[in-house]
Amino acid sequence: MAPGSALIPRLMDLSPGTEALRYCFALPAHPDSVAGARRLTRARLADWQLTGDTHDAAVLVVSELFTNAVVHTASARVVCELRCDAARLRVSVQDQGHEPGGPRLSLTSDGEHGRGLLLVDSMSAAWGSHDAGYHSGRIVWAELPYGPERTC
Repeated sequence: MAPGSALIPRLMDLSPGTEALRYCFALPAHPDSVAGARRLTRARLADWQLTGDTHDAAVLVVSELFTNAVVHTASARVVCELRCDAARLRVSVQDQGHEPGGPRLSLTSDGEHGRGLLLVDSMSAAWGSHDAGYHSGRIVWAELPYGPERTC
């Protein structure tokens, strides 16, 4: 990925008909910032007129991925990008430092922890993670298909 913009692919298809809406924000890696991430996501999706199940799922996915970045990494800030194109909404969250091996699904009996990625997995069509490059952390992403309520 290009330095300074690890969430944006190096090569973008700019041909007609491939428009995408993008929104990116960064917040301190602090538990209080999770509510801010949800608020910013809700506002942007409302601006994009994305409603219904996809809207609700996206807010939950942002909340879970942002929380994981705050709780499980040694980051000072967390960056979130929303990308809306003709087929899907992609949520990407980048931390500044991660545990080796990346995020893993966890099936624990603890009622408070371990279900975040299970929720992400159940709410999204696909998800994954990869190193951001240039030793700048890890990106965890999820893709949510649209319902009939909206096409960006």
